[in-house]
Amino acid sequence: MVSLVSDLPDTDAVRPAQRAAGPSRSGSSQSGLAAAVLASLRPHQWVKNALLFAGLLFSGQITSVESVLAAVCGFAVFCLASGGVYLFNDIADRAADRRHPVRKHRPLASGRLTVKQAMGIGAGLLALALTGGFLIGDAFGCLVSVYIGQNILYSLALKRVAILDVMTVALGFVIRAVAGAVAVSSTASPWLVICSLMLALFVVCGKRRHELRVMARCSVPRSGVTEYTPELLDLMMAITGCAGVMTYVLYTLSPWAMVRHGSVALSLTVPMVLYGVFRFLYLVHHRNAGGDPSRLFVTDRGLLVNGVVWMAVTCFAVHAPPEWLPWWWIEL
Repeated sequence: MVSLVSDLPDTDAVRPAQRAAGPSRSGSSQSGLAAAVLASLRPHQWVKNALLFAGLLFSGQITSVESVLAAVCGFAVFCLASGGVYLFNDIADRAADRRHPVRKHRPLASGRLTVKQAMGIGAGLLALALTGGFLIGDAFGCLVSVYIGQNILYSLALKRVAILDVMTVALGFVIRAVAGAVAVSSTASPWLVICSLMLALFVVCGKRRHELRVMARCSVPRSGVTEYTPELLDLMMAITGCAGVMTYVLYTLSPWAMVRHGSVALSLTVPMVLYGVFRFLYLVHHRNAGGDPSRLFVTDRGLLVNGVVWMAVTCFAVHAPPEWLPWWWIEL
């Protein structure tokens, strides 16, 4: 803890200058602090938490107002938790971020936000997330606790251990998927849990591949990432991408899906999943993208349209009456 606050600026020396600057400077300072805090929370990364709505979608409760509200509350709790985790991660990484061509502009690395401020705001956000999580339910609160714990462990140690680093990040997506089902009092299919893990590993390996390229271009080493090679990451992406698609296909044809939905109509969504995997591979290998998957999934037109089509077809497959899908309906 001492090391986290060792480079705090001398606030006693700063305050006289701030008082002399007058109220206008104080107001601009407050707005600058708010902007720095917001940037540190990484709102564009909250798209990851949209995975919590998968439970609402696959459970067929999307027309239930109570379930929708529960899913939205769960989403908000994970946004608070992820924001707090990002602050603590930036505290731990601030020295390395100052040498990175892009991350050096982060508020903590650039000095726009102090360690003391980040620790206070981060602790407050995590406390709110835990409180909100347990208000939703004990099981949901436990999942939020595990999510926070594994991310702090990742920031302190696991991010520097090859293989374990990508698996830890992928675990966060699995926790989100399970939490989304718990929030709406449903049960996550084992097939979907494994599918979430495989596809999350696929995306994280693509991100690591992009980081390797940046490191080679800018000579900025990062512990853990240097243990990888492009060939190894390409192989890991091939394995996890294939496994993710196969587990999704098996889910759509599984007895679990047949019993819950009465049909195998979810298999209509398989082409969208295949396209998503192929499109991401194309962007990583031919567009040199993949460094920020969260931003990529909402800015790339192909992925964005594909995601909307996938959601529409999924809703149709789950909620369409039997007479609309006579060739997909199964008599149980």
